[in-house]
Amino acid sequence: MLEALTLQMQHFKSVIERVKPEGWVANGAPQTYVAQWQSVQTEMNYLLGSIDALSKQPERLPLALDSYFRMQAMESTFSSVIEGIRKYQNPAIADLLQAVANENGTNRDRLRQYVQDLAVQKEQEFQVADKEAQRCRGDMMRQSTGSARERRK
Repeated sequence: MLEALTLQMQHFKSVIERVKPEGWVANGAPQTYVAQWQSVQTEMNYLLGSIDALSKQPERLPLALDSYFRMQAMESTFSSVIEGIRKYQNPAIADLLQAVANENGTNRDRLRQYVQDLAVQKEQEFQVADKEAQRCRGDMMRQSTGSARERRK
């Protein structure tokens, strides 16, 4: 799943690098598109780093959550950039990016499911550890109570 997501993001990155929003401003586009494009690139790089870290430690829930939230952050700005591309640069590139985004929906859903499954697993592990800790505390209390009674005799 992470390999597919990485490949998808690298494909997306190669396409988004063809986008030149600075030239749009000369054609009447708002400067906001430049900031959004930069934001998408930044989030994409953070996402790739986060996915790489998760692939090295797939059992870490914080890394899985970070990857998922970074993907959502990138996608939230992405649709506006696509509209800018369509209007000010090249509709074919916009269509290509939209297709990549649509394909990525499956990876996003798989990552979301992985995060949910990992959270359930971690919760179960915590419950087992908590029960064991309670049992150990009980044993220690019984031992210390028994030792105190023996000293009184």
